[in-house]
Formats: sequence, C-alpha cells, structure tokens
Amino acid sequence: MNEPPLTPERILDAAEDTLRRFGPAKTTVVDVARALGVSHGSVYRHFPSKAALRDAVAERWLHRVSAPLEEFRDGGDTAARRLREWLLALSGTKQRMAREDPELFATYHAIVVESRDVIGAHLGVLTEQLAAIIGDGVARGEFATEDPKSAARAVLTATARFHNPVHASEWDDPALAEEFEAVWSLLLCGLAARTHT
Repeated sequence: MNEPPLTPERILDAAEDTLRRFGPAKTTVVDVARALGVSHGSVYRHFPSKAALRDAVAERWLHRVSAPLEEFRDGGDTAARRLREWLLALSGTKQRMAREDPELFATYHAIVVESRDVIGAHLGVLTEQLAAIIGDGVARGEFATEDPKSAARAVLTATARFHNPVHASEWDDPALAEEFEAVWSLLLCGLAARTHT
C-alpha cells in the first residue's frame, strides 16, 4: 500500500498533532518526521528549519481565524452591522477555540507569540478587512473618518480584550458580553457621521 506523497499540508497536520501531544517546548522536527514515517531530512525539504515549520503552523492557525471574516468586507448590509458582526465573529472564534481546546489554544498562542512576522501579517489582514468595512461606511455616509486604516487599527486596539489571546483568562467573565456592548457603543459613536443642522 503506497503512502500519500509528502506535502506541506501533511507535514503541518502532523506538526499540529505532535504539538498537541508534546507541547511547543518539546516538539522537534524529528518528532514530526517520526509521526509521518519519514526522515527529518524529508521534512526539511519543505520547511528549512524548525522555526519555519512553527511559523507555517502559526500562519495556518491564524488563517483559520481570518479567512471566514472576509464575508463581512462587502455586502448589502449596513457597514455598521457588518463591522459589529465582524468583531463578534473574531471574538467568538477565538473564545470558542480557547474554551473547546484550551491546551491546544495555549500551544498555538505560544507559537504565534514567537512568530512576530506572522503576527504582523495577521494583524495586517485584519486591519485591511476592517478598513474595507469602515471605508465602505464612509462611502455610504454612515461613518466619518479621513483615514479608514487608522480607524481600523484603533478598533482592533479598543476591542483587544475580546479577541487578543493575552486576555483569554478573562473570557469567562460573565460581564464580558455587557462590556462588549459598551465598547461597541463608544466605537459606533466615534465612527458615526455627524449631521449638521
């Protein structure tokens, strides 16, 4: 029976399984290769170093978070509603991951923290998504800002408590939903276009 070809995706799947078993501190490229039944040199042909493999694992995990948010960029709904749904989806995804598999979530968080370039790229994707929604709100007359990208960065900063893994220990706070509503109201007031009488 022939083994399927060794692909980056198979290696990343094995790396995730190995990380789940051993944690980020103890997982080695040799462990990943052993799980695949190949030599570690075969893994290095796809990922030139342990750091490159870890970055790829982090990047794939963060893509799972950001890809579904694309649906909110455009659409017939108001920009305000799409912005709110985007924030709820981002927060809900991270909070659900932390709740359903806290050990794996902590593992991914540890890997991501070490992958500064990957974090920067992820934040860039999130900022672009938000800037597109805010820019559309400006075009529709819902929002008033001269710089949608700066406004997007401010929104990410203002809502960090609800989606940044640094705050994961606070996500079981019963007042979290109420606090989100308070922050959302402030954001909406800050972005809203002013009518002059």
